[in-house]
Amino acid sequence: MILTGKQILSEVALRRITIDPFLPENVNPNSYNFRIGPSLRVYRDRIIDPRTRPATDLVAMPESGFVLEAHRLYLASTVEVMGSDYYAPTFAARSSVARLGLFINLSASLGDIGYLGQWTLQLFPATNLRIYPGMEIGQIMWWKPLGEVDLYHGKYQGSSGPCATRIHHDFTIG
Repeated sequence: MILTGKQILSEVALRRITIDPFLPENVNPNSYNFRIGPSLRVYRDRIIDPRTRPATDLVAMPESGFVLEAHRLYLASTVEVMGSDYYAPTFAARSSVARLGLFINLSASLGDIGYLGQWTLQLFPATNLRIYPGMEIGQIMWWKPLGEVDLYHGKYQGSSGPCATRIHHDFTIG
């Protein structure tokens, strides 16, 4: 069951959902609009090996905006630290952003109960597109779980800023 905007407000007040900083005007009928942080992370290599830590560059976005190149992957983060030990979060692009041809997640829209941090967004533009730090780029929704809850304790817990893949931690030397 998805939480309504009024229930999101209530759960934030009860500290069962964390959104920090929280702007009440960003609450929608059943979601919360989050903003993009001030920097992007870009992979250096054209070929990425999941068994090794990838080389990346951190790029600061100027207030005048940053042009994303079409068909190139950029990692960004939310301004907000978000999470909950009580609800499962999902997120998506705001429809206005999607209409610009910007994917803000390629396939990882479900968050884990118990994760708390800035969310890393996988930005993939269909066309060249200027974005701005702090713009409202996506919306997070909260879902009530059914069954016993195991809280997340994974390798991305507490992330701050755009976080590159850590899949290389999943491989063992053999």
